[in-house]
Amino acid sequence: MPPKHSRGQRPRPGRRFGLARILSKRGLCSRTTAAEWVRAGRVSVAGEIITDPEQGFLLHQAAITVDGALVAAPERRVLLLHKPHGYLVTRSDTQGRRTIYELIPGDGWLAPVGRLDQASSGVLLLTNDPAWAQTLLDPESHLPKRYHVQIRPPLAAEQIATLAAGPQIEGVQYRPMDIREIRCGGKTQWLEFMLIEGRNRQIRRLLDNQGRIVLRLIRIAIGTLELGTLRPGEWRELSAQEIRGLMEKASARVD
Repeated sequence: MPPKHSRGQRPRPGRRFGLARILSKRGLCSRTTAAEWVRAGRVSVAGEIITDPEQGFLLHQAAITVDGALVAAPERRVLLLHKPHGYLVTRSDTQGRRTIYELIPGDGWLAPVGRLDQASSGVLLLTNDPAWAQTLLDPESHLPKRYHVQIRPPLAAEQIATLAAGPQIEGVQYRPMDIREIRCGGKTQWLEFMLIEGRNRQIRRLLDNQGRIVLRLIRIAIGTLELGTLRPGEWRELSAQEIRGLMEKASARVD
């Protein structure tokens, strides 16, 4: 098995994946079913029958046939989902909690590009192209992500400035970010965060360090992609132009 990579890292050039996993990623069947096909001798790679589901091959270069029929790599798909509060970003849950896969179409393999925790909502991208996803997740090409956050009690202007400068918390140095007040209603306050890095639960950790309670956290945009009129639980396919636009912005950030 190839070594796992930490979130946000680009896979090594030439990284190999198990054959059953490749069949699953190409949207042909589940990984379990693919493994059964491989063990039964129904799958060939470059004309050679493979019986080990974990034998590694390049994700997009392997010429795979099942029962003699060529399995082509699927056309790239990218979905924008308005993830509702309370849903897990996982395919299944042993505790029976709701997951985002109850909301999106089941006609093919799709994986999230990054994460939103159960208590957060808003823009979540999903795709069937892991290489494309890793380009967006690369630390050097992260697209700006915009969040609206409701907290209690409010932060003073100087506290907002301290957070925006990129504090060090428990040995972790955060990058500078844009933070502005949207409105303040006495006991609660709405802030807008613009992040260019994707550390796990970053906003919640920053605000917890300030002794603030996060009441709502909504990701409203990734790059130029916004929620628009999507209601919680609704989704739409991105156009080819929107996908190209994301890649162009990611490439510009790398350059």
